[in-house]
Amino acid sequence: TTHVLISPLDQLGYIRQCQSSRRFQLSTKMYGLGRKALNATPLPEAALPHLRWLVQETQLTAHVGILEKNQVVFVQKADGPGFIKFDTYIGKCSELHCTGLGKTLLAFQSEEAIQSVLSNYVFDRFTKKTIPTKSAFLAELARVQHNGYSLDDEEEELGVRCIAAPISSHTGVLAAVSVTGTTSQIRMEDIEKTVVALKRAAARIAIAASEVSH
Repeated sequence: TTHVLISPLDQLGYIRQCQSSRRFQLSTKMYGLGRKALNATPLPEAALPHLRWLVQETQLTAHVGILEKNQVVFVQKADGPGFIKFDTYIGKCSELHCTGLGKTLLAFQSEEAIQSVLSNYVFDRFTKKTIPTKSAFLAELARVQHNGYSLDDEEEELGVRCIAAPISSHTGVLAAVSVTGTTSQIRMEDIEKTVVALKRAAARIAIAASEVSH
């Protein structure tokens, strides 16, 4: 069965076989498919200038992500200044329970949608601060709903913090925007000030995406 699935993908150039190991891997043609899928929505292009503004305001790396099944998918990124860079890229998928984007994206879904996502969700541990259970995650989502933003406090990677806010349209939350930095770059006492800039960027992205789509 696996061979039947792989053969046409190989013939069409979407996967290739490494000659030394004889193992199959994705080809660069898959990258083109991913880019086409992202370009089908105006969001990434509309968000970029506002992410760059957010980087200037906060001196942090900025991302936009969307909810795709049970994960967050990064659809746009603007690197922060300096030598500190993060291993994120357009098209990367991350977990919901340990990322700022993931928490925000899920928190503002309907109760039915939240329960559907969490019905078979696996809470993998990445650090000692990672949320370990469904009940703890639901409590975290309630805090996000109340505050209007989420915080990943070293939950996916030690030494890294992330703050995220929803990008909303008249139909609901369509994406989330975040800033990422080290714990020394994002100090707990500076979070509220950063959230102000983050929410301003979210509002601008929502308007820009709406204008492009129309």
